[in-house]
Amino acid sequence: QVQLQESGPGLVKPSQTLSLTCTVSGGSITTNYYFWSWIRQPPGKGLEWIGYIAYSGTTYYSPSLKSRTSISRDTSKNQFTLQLSSVTPEDTAVYYCASSPIAITTMHGIWADFGSWGQGTQVTVSS
Repeated sequence: QVQLQESGPGLVKPSQTLSLTCTVSGGSITTNYYFWSWIRQPPGKGLEWIGYIAYSGTTYYSPSLKSRTSISRDTSKNQFTLQLSSVTPEDTAVYYCASSPIAITTMHGIWADFGSWGQGTQVTVSS
């Protein structure tokens, strides 16, 4: 079965770039037809979908975060990464990576369609 694990700094200063890596095992990030997403949950709030990179390498981002988001991948390491620029304290959250087989429901945060999740990693934006 597919397993995912997030890694990266737990503390980022305002105006800097948040960078996280998701390491995937038990399956290839290039396998048809799967989508590899970043999702976050701020304290006391619900889950928010950030964006995905597809099996083909195509990316798609939440409209509210598109201008600040970049998702990329390293197929040789079976990893994909998140970069969120110009962060503020409002970006403080637990960040998850997850996989799903359906693009449209992924975009709209239908969480039941995500078959595999990482354990999540806390990222705090503070000076």
